[in-house]
Formats: sequence, C-alpha cells, structure tokens
Amino acid sequence: MADYPVVELGGRTPLEVADKPNMDFIASKGKVGIIETVPHGMAPDSAVANLRILGYNPRKYFTGRGPLEAGAMGIELGPKDIAFRCNLITERDGRLIDYAAGHVSTEEAAQLLEEVKKFGIGEFHVGVSYRHVLVLRNSDACAGCTPPHDIVGEPISKHLIKPKDETSRKLNELMLASKKVLSRHPVNLRRVELGKNPANMIWLWSPGGKPGLKRFKEKYGLGGAMISAVNLIKGIGVYAGMEMIDVPGATGYYDTNYEGKADYALKALESRDLVYVHVEAPDEAGHAGDAEQKIKTIEDLDKRLIGRILKRARDCKIAVLPDHPTPIKVRTHTPDPVPFAIYAPGAKGDGLRFDESSGKKGSLGFIPGEKFMELMLAL
Repeated sequence: MADYPVVELGGRTPLEVADKPNMDFIASKGKVGIIETVPHGMAPDSAVANLRILGYNPRKYFTGRGPLEAGAMGIELGPKDIAFRCNLITERDGRLIDYAAGHVSTEEAAQLLEEVKKFGIGEFHVGVSYRHVLVLRNSDACAGCTPPHDIVGEPISKHLIKPKDETSRKLNELMLASKKVLSRHPVNLRRVELGKNPANMIWLWSPGGKPGLKRFKEKYGLGGAMISAVNLIKGIGVYAGMEMIDVPGATGYYDTNYEGKADYALKALESRDLVYVHVEAPDEAGHAGDAEQKIKTIEDLDKRLIGRILKRARDCKIAVLPDHPTPIKVRTHTPDPVPFAIYAPGAKGDGLRFDESSGKKGSLGFIPGEKFMELMLAL
C-alpha cells in the first residue's frame, strides 16, 4: 500500500489521502519508523520482503516463489526437484496483456490446466485464481525467468526463459503451445463473450528448490500463526513451522473477507503468541494503476480488519506495515523502504499519522528488515 505521490491525488499518496483512523491510532499512540524490506540488489519480490519482515535473510533463504507456493499446497519437494510459479495470463497479438487473466476463477483455472497437463511436461498443481505451480522432478533450475507483472504490454518473445538449454527450450515451447489449446477452450470462449480477459496462456517464472527455514518457534520462542489468501505467503509460514489458518472468503483480491481475517486472528490470539495477517488487495490495486481503488482497499483494511481487532484486543501489541510499495505510476513492485508502526499498550507514542512521510519522522528511525520482528517483540 506504500506509493509515490500521485498527480491526480494532488501530489499525495493513497496512504496520505485515505481515511484510516485505526492505522493512524497505531502510529500516534505507538512508535513509527522506516523499514527496508528488500535488500539492496535483490528484486522487490513479495516473498523476499515477507521473509525479511519475519526475520529471515532472503539472500540465504529465498530460492524462488515456486517452492514457497508448493509448500503452501502441501507438495513435497525432493532435494533435486524444482518448482515454478505458473500464472494464467492473457496474451494478445504477441504481447502480455494481463498477468492475472482477468482474475480467472479457480474453477475455470482447474479446467484450463487439465488441458495443459496433456502435454506431459512436469506436474501441474492447481492453486487459487491465476496462481498455480509446475514441479519438475530431478531437474536443473532455469535462472532467466521474468515476473509477468513486470512486462505487461511488452512482447512475449523478448521475455522467454533463458539460458537456451534443453529444459528452457521445452518450457518455452510449452508456454507458447499452451496458447493454441487454451484460446479455443470453452472456458475462454465464454469469457470473451462476457467481455472478460481470457486465460489463454501459461507463464512460468520464479523457479527454485526447497528452502531450509529455521522454525519460527525455535527462532523467537513463540508460537506463531499465519493468515493469508496468497499461497506465496502461506508457503513461508509452512516452511517456518507456523500454523496456517484458512479464512472462508479470503480471496487475495478486493472482495476478500476482511472481517473474517480479523475474527480468526482474534480467535488465534487466545492460544497463540503471534498472528501474522497478510492482505493482498492494495497490491492488486497498485498493479492495476487504480488510485481510487487503492484508497478504498486501504480504507477497507483499516475499518474492517484493523479497527475490528483494535476494538477487542487493546492489550496486545500490534504492528502495521506494507511489505513493499506497488506504486500507481509504475504498476509493479519497487524496493523503496516503507513506513511501519508498532503499538504497545502503555508505551509513549510518536503522535504521528501512518504514511510514507510520517514514517521518516518516527522515533524508530530506519531499520533493515531482519530487525523488525526483534524490535516489535522488544518494545
């Protein structure tokens, strides 16, 4: 939800414009700072940022999005297995038009992937909406894969997998061949008739092997739980030994069940020390370049989730922060540091609002991402 100043918002960011009294309460009554969630030189990937927020050095532990999503789906990976993230995308006239294929439903995606499985290359596993996994057993990783959300509108031919070895050649052929079968599939013919973007091609990216995270309880001496609709984030929790809490109606999109996430988090706190709640909606609005929608997602998060927790859990510590910016102007992730705020009952607050500029004025100053969890627990 962090951003750059937006022209149509009078040079303010969505966080500065949004009505968010609960985040502002946390910042005013708590302490504020700026955190570098993406290490210098690393790609601003959500997994990189969330690993670092949880205290895991991504240079050591981030092996790719694919294996994290595989972990969330209960897919066992051997020491020589490679997992890829597999997006369903929209291709038109040789260009990548929509990295999320109009947020195709999971039910539609399952039907489409059945066709791709017929090519007989690897194991396809159905995830949620446009997000899926391909596993290659006993295989070498392909290093040169491009995130689809970084190349919207660009020619697909410029961003195929590299280097040009046999594995890369087969996977590139698979991606290109998938368009031929998916374009004429009844699911996509219906989507086109309804004016929706078809899920007419697969896109493979962020491959890697199984990561070796230290258990969260061993690291901090606390029992942790995680709530997220996004398998990428859930996978981090799985490998960290955190309990996964599934919330009905949690979608990873604008229509996610904010109230449900709050209620399940409150229930979890009755028997667990810490709950990590992840919300994807502001990120999706940033990718869409939709400033008004981004403001709405921030306000929904504030009122329907954070406010609901604060009303019933004032004796708990609570922190709020973005994992990375997804600015309206660029419509993809950036590595810029982001604001964070930590409220601990009884502690003296900074008296600030929660936004990018206020974060720079906070008493907690600038911290590297790995220090966040230790800092929160120490306050």
